Amino acid sequence: MNRSPENMSDDKWREVLTELQYQVTRCGGTEPPFTGLYWNTKDPGIYRCVCCDAPLFRSDAKYDSGTGWPSFWEPYAEDAVKYAEDLSYGMRRIEVLCASCDAHLGHVFPD
Repeated sequence: MNRSPENMSDDKWREVLTELQYQVTRCGGTEPPFTGLYWNTKDPGIYRCVCCDAPLFRSDAKYDSGTGWPSFWEPYAEDAVKYAEDLSYGMRRIEVLCASCDAHLGHVFPD
């Protein structure tokens, strides 16, 4: 199945993702801190987009930010992710998205 945004309706995303995956990646939600499958994982490998399987981050670029979410200091490749201004909740933040399918991945924080 080609999971590019042009080929996936909202209903199709709901069919292939769990409810939590859908809420986080397609709706910009978040999972509770210290609960996600990968927040404390130290296994070597490549983190891939749950929506389109694109490589996003290498495990050797992961660090413990103390936030309870996986944190990375650089993407797998320069063009693996893209950034967008997020003005929700009365804040100015930088949202990180999968460059291949626009899945919400989280936010960049200046600290």
